Amino acid sequence: MSNYLAFLKKELLENVRTYKLFIVLTVFIIFGIMNPLIAKITPDLLSSFMPEGMVITIPEPSAFDSWAQFFNNIGQMGFIIIVIVFSGILGTELSKGTLINMLTKGLSRTTVILAKYTSMLLIWTVSLVTSFLVTYVYTIFLFPSDDIVNLLFSVFCLWLFGAFLLGLLLFAATLVNNHYGSLLITGAVVVISMLINIVPDAYKYNPFSLVSRNMDLLTATVEVSSLYPALLITGILTLIFVALAVLVFRKKQI
Repeated sequence: MSNYLAFLKKELLENVRTYKLFIVLTVFIIFGIMNPLIAKITPDLLSSFMPEGMVITIPEPSAFDSWAQFFNNIGQMGFIIIVIVFSGILGTELSKGTLINMLTKGLSRTTVILAKYTSMLLIWTVSLVTSFLVTYVYTIFLFPSDDIVNLLFSVFCLWLFGAFLLGLLLFAATLVNNHYGSLLITGAVVVISMLINIVPDAYKYNPFSLVSRNMDLLTATVEVSSLYPALLITGILTLIFVALAVLVFRKKQI
């Protein structure tokens, strides 16, 4: 346990020194500020671009528009940034030889994988929570009368899919020795999940449904219980990816 905590501290400090934490947090805070603002000014922008004499009815912006921006930004650009930032989670240290030196001195390979996953998960969690809180405060300020249902559950679904992606990315990093390979494997799995979601009723079991049904949850057009199977499968797959990462890394020739 002491080795795990020491290596976890080292990982977190490295993420601070390499500005990874700063980059991710800054982008997510910007998303948090932009989400309600874009929702507020979009009708005015559309009206200003309308040809003279054309009249079009644009619905008044609401909190739903703000949260639609939140889930859209985090569910797309947010995940892309997280995956790119952590794509070299193993390859960078292996290429520099710093990790090899620690392993030869008795550091457990299992400890390396678990600490790296924990550090990524902590940064993802802090970034998501920060963006959520910023969006929440600004949304209440701009749209105080709107009531939203299932918001926390929907955000939890987003968080769990992020944890799933990080587990997949870490597993992919143990299979290949470069950034591009881990990105390619992760991207391929996400694309396959998107294609599976096209099949009727597949969303009940597909991890990708956790980031594609968020607004349906907020408008109560889908039942919360309908996503329980997807939550369970996503959680199990996340644990499996981390376990496979441990097994592959323990046998990996370095």
